[in-house]
Amino acid sequence: MGELLSSPTALLVLVGAVVLVVLVVLFLQLRRARRNTFATPLERATFATLHTVALAAPALREGLSANSANFALPYLRTLLDTCALTMTDAKGDTLAWDGDADQHEPDVVELADQVISTGRQQVASHTSISCDHPSCEVRGIVVVPLETDGAIVGTLAALTTSTAGPVLLRATAEVARYVSSQLELAELDELRQRLARAEVRALRAQISPHFVYNALTTIASFIRTDPVRARELLIEFADFTRYSFRTAGEYTTLSDELTNIERYIALEKARFGNRLNIKLQIAPEVLNVVLPFLALQPLVENAVRHGLSGKPQGGTITITAENAGAECVIIVEDDGVGMDPSRLTEDLDDAHLSGAHVGLGNVDDRMRSAFGDDFGLVVDTNIGAGMKITLRVPKFRVGIRA
Repeated sequence: MGELLSSPTALLVLVGAVVLVVLVVLFLQLRRARRNTFATPLERATFATLHTVALAAPALREGLSANSANFALPYLRTLLDTCALTMTDAKGDTLAWDGDADQHEPDVVELADQVISTGRQQVASHTSISCDHPSCEVRGIVVVPLETDGAIVGTLAALTTSTAGPVLLRATAEVARYVSSQLELAELDELRQRLARAEVRALRAQISPHFVYNALTTIASFIRTDPVRARELLIEFADFTRYSFRTAGEYTTLSDELTNIERYIALEKARFGNRLNIKLQIAPEVLNVVLPFLALQPLVENAVRHGLSGKPQGGTITITAENAGAECVIIVEDDGVGMDPSRLTEDLDDAHLSGAHVGLGNVDDRMRSAFGDDFGLVVDTNIGAGMKITLRVPKFRVGIRA
């Protein structure tokens, strides 16, 4: 080896190899660095634009209001690079103003009225803008409509110190289109929330005819024979209805839902006696998992009405909640009469007409709406084999809290 290294040729080859390795390492480092940085002005500008747009989005997703306009306008003005930017509502009234030149608000309002009445953008040049303000540099105003579902809900106005040329017209129109898309998403969110509230009201309406009458009749039967028992059941009934008809949001915790189920079972046991039993197997670490309000009670009620009430000797309802990593797995199972799976499918399809198993369909819809189609109910049943209903609940989901 020493003789080889002493050779001038060998040393030259070794040095060349070392230099090559160093060059390769430097090339890879430069390439890696290039991937991790925005090497060109265009790339940096693109990132800045996307970042600015993202900052404006949360406020706009709350709908068009003075608060959302106040929050979003500074970011939107950065995109357009104008001296001022403002929004109006569908009546032409100013919601917010960002930047200088608010002395031109009357001009903006006048142009906004024209946009709302015609549906077309309006432009004012320096020749049509009169201003007595000594330091005013406004030379052009562009006002474009904000639209959702084909209706004008407001306007966006840009004030510039240069002539309102084609570039500004196109840029303002594109920003208005982005704002409109966010406002449409806000309307969709509101519609989703209204639908969720309507579905909860449907469940409450179901509770009324199917449960309230039986519960009150059972309580009445104890008034003379066992007044203390009647008083206890009446308190359980009051707590059950207070929870079921609450107005504090569309989500609750597993702990609260289980507490309400215990009240429900106490009232039903007073009617069915020893024919109805319940077992709870709940992992303590999942008690604070958040799920749609009234997601479990309809499943238990379904087990009582369709599973155990038709079984002469009654049976047992078992509720299990297990920790499964990022999810909580909840199982409501009964050893009742069960049913033909194909019949269950037909009943669920016609539940909105027949009222059969409407609670299952309602809970399935709300689970999918809240967490996605992968989180619908899984029902296992057959004639004489009882019914097992499984639902998976993510332990965390953005925007969902009790």
